[in-house]
Amino acid sequence: MGTPADVVVVGSGPNGLAAAVTCARAGLSVVVLEAEATVGGGARTLDLGLADGLVHDVCSAVHPMAWASPFFHAFDLRARGVELLSPEVSFAHPLPDGRAGLAYRDLDRTVDALGADGAAWRALVGPLTHRPADVVRVALGDKRSVPPGLLPRGVPTAARFGLGMVEHGSRGASRRFRGEVAPALLAGVSAHAITPLPSMAAAGTALLLTALAHSGLGWPIARGGSGAIVAALLADLRAHGGLVVTDHAVTSAAQLPPARGYLFDTTPRTLVEVLGDRLPTRSRRALQRFRYGAGAAKVDLVLSGPVPWAVPDVGLAGTVHVGGTRAQVAEAEAAVAAGTHAAHPMVLLSDPSVVDPDRQVGGLRPLWAYAHVPHGSDVDVTEAVIAQIERFAPGFRDVVVAARCVPASRMAEHNRNLVGGDIAAGATTMRQMFARPTARWDPYAVGIEGTYLCSASTPPGPGVHGMSGWFAAHRLLREVFDVREAPGLAP
Repeated sequence: MGTPADVVVVGSGPNGLAAAVTCARAGLSVVVLEAEATVGGGARTLDLGLADGLVHDVCSAVHPMAWASPFFHAFDLRARGVELLSPEVSFAHPLPDGRAGLAYRDLDRTVDALGADGAAWRALVGPLTHRPADVVRVALGDKRSVPPGLLPRGVPTAARFGLGMVEHGSRGASRRFRGEVAPALLAGVSAHAITPLPSMAAAGTALLLTALAHSGLGWPIARGGSGAIVAALLADLRAHGGLVVTDHAVTSAAQLPPARGYLFDTTPRTLVEVLGDRLPTRSRRALQRFRYGAGAAKVDLVLSGPVPWAVPDVGLAGTVHVGGTRAQVAEAEAAVAAGTHAAHPMVLLSDPSVVDPDRQVGGLRPLWAYAHVPHGSDVDVTEAVIAQIERFAPGFRDVVVAARCVPASRMAEHNRNLVGGDIAAGATTMRQMFARPTARWDPYAVGIEGTYLCSASTPPGPGVHGMSGWFAAHRLLREVFDVREAPGLAP
């Protein structure tokens, strides 16, 4: 480990690996240091010991960002053998009265299913769905510059996206809808932001994810699990001479091997812990002010059969938002923001067997679930999650064979970036959508020459998209190694 490298990357999540791959393809020697025994951060797939041979996605499980990401488009996951499997229904949202909202990949089918609110749904998301690349340019940019390719044709789409955020981030968020199903469907997607509703940040999250739900591959699941994406990145890195060292936690600068450039796929908190007084005072204080958000408690379940949804078509979805009506979702998120546990928590779940039957072993299938909880909560939410699902799937308890909860307070034990269970690596607020992690013009620079932050705590934020690592690596290549032309990523 004392051998000098051109670049050292701390952390092997999708962003860290994207940065490492980019630098290695530019001909630099790259070393990746990972604290855990396995590579991949929030995109790992592991056998948790709940059932023989059954594997679970440790954090992320569903990947609309992966197919939409410009980084992964250039990297070409499909050509590398990663198969993204698209469910017929991108996401579903059951309601207490036996109804359910279904966001089909087919926008027309979704509009028809929403009845009287179908036209309003089309007016809101249709223009975004027809030009998803422009939506992605806006949402997955560095938040400091005009995204390449947006001008001039993408301006109307960007304007619609912005107006939609204003509308659905305000108290009049549901005024365009007449019934309860469409508002609940949109509220479930908004809840991915884990923030009080309505809010501009949650509205932006909802519009991006809904546009992707009706475009391209929708909300796909990687065959075999999220680890397939990591495996493709790792194979390319090694093919270009990159070295990955696991079980190597970095807690101080003394543990860093010598290098000309450093990329941290970590939270600002870890960066400050490692670099300490090496950081300029102003930069250190700004990073220390970075806010972390509410938590998620993970519940992994083993089922003996599919979830017995009261509305059977909910079972066609790769992702289900279990929260009830829009008002109930908002009430649950408000409770979490106030530091209390909701009586009926917002639960997100995914059954990968819906599109990947090979995930089943011996008649058993994995079920992935999160419940939103206060930051740092140490509560085991297994019973609360089962009870919440049972409300919309009577008999669910009867198919549960095994379950395991990782409370929010323990999420960082398997991924140090999940501070207090904050799976977004930072509070999702309007300020932190743009001034993330600080208000610096270059959001990846930390005030030390040759050192950059490249995690989900930087733009464009959370998701398996690799963009934060790609953006930070481009800056390092240009500013430290005078590499002006970004290296190609194709196989």
